[in-house]
Amino acid sequence: MEAEHCKVLIIGSGPAGYTAAIYAARAELQPVMLAGLQFGGQLMLTTDVENYPGFPDGVTGPDMMDMFQKQAERFGTRVLMEDAIRVDFSRRPFRAETEDKAFTADAVIVATGATAKWLGIPSEERLVNKGVSACATCDGALYRDKAMAVVGGGDTAMEEALFLTRYAPTVTVVHRREELRASKIMQDRALKNPKIEFAWNSEVDEVLGEDFVTGVRIKDVRDGSTRDLAIEALFIAIGHKPNTEVFQGQLELDDTGYLKVEPGTTRTNIEGVFACGDAMDPTYRQAVTAAGTGCMAAIDSERWLAEQEAD
Repeated sequence: MEAEHCKVLIIGSGPAGYTAAIYAARAELQPVMLAGLQFGGQLMLTTDVENYPGFPDGVTGPDMMDMFQKQAERFGTRVLMEDAIRVDFSRRPFRAETEDKAFTADAVIVATGATAKWLGIPSEERLVNKGVSACATCDGALYRDKAMAVVGGGDTAMEEALFLTRYAPTVTVVHRREELRASKIMQDRALKNPKIEFAWNSEVDEVLGEDFVTGVRIKDVRDGSTRDLAIEALFIAIGHKPNTEVFQGQLELDDTGYLKVEPGTTRTNIEGVFACGDAMDPTYRQAVTAAGTGCMAAIDSERWLAEQEAD
């Protein structure tokens, strides 16, 4: 497949990719973005964004991503709604292919994000953004003074449950086992919090409600018995999966698949390839931090390209 060449290729979109595109385009690097078929990242599944600076009345996730895209295109970014299905970072220029196009690039910015792990039951899918969420810090305040539940038993689940006690009168942690997987300090904090209750040896059988969540039916994994919890918000905290499969064997990943970068930078183990956003951030996972690392990646790539030209 004959390849088209560009200075900077951005793989992925979302706040990280679009911010990288804005900065790279303004630096006259003429970026091409492979935004993906599921462009816009996790914010495309977020109804209300109330914690992104500059939007005092809030904004929907899709509206925000539409504005990000228009801003990137205004400065000259070429956005293609296609997935990169193959990459070759073994030599320069780097190469990436979609189903029917190929590109070579002097520098690459990876912004493929991560995907929340879901329970995989129909009622959960139907009620996403209607009381079902995978991000307490994003959506917790939307359900102020309502009873809530968190599914999971690791550090993330405990962090989410503790955070939600700021808003909820009660938070029920639903966990498949009799003990938590979370670190000792996180377990102690959660177990000592009077607002947090635990449904041990339990899993969510069904999310209840027609238009909005009104409860969850939980099943005891030991005897199969069920009971209903009256809640109005359910937070799934069973982890995230970084969208980095296409880079396996080429870019260095940690044990859970997140891209490794040089501390304080967006540089990967391959010179000229940079990573930003949730694909390299297992810690914060916020739109604003993703945008910040997108800015860093664009600046890192601009400086690196300038060094290559100077040599």
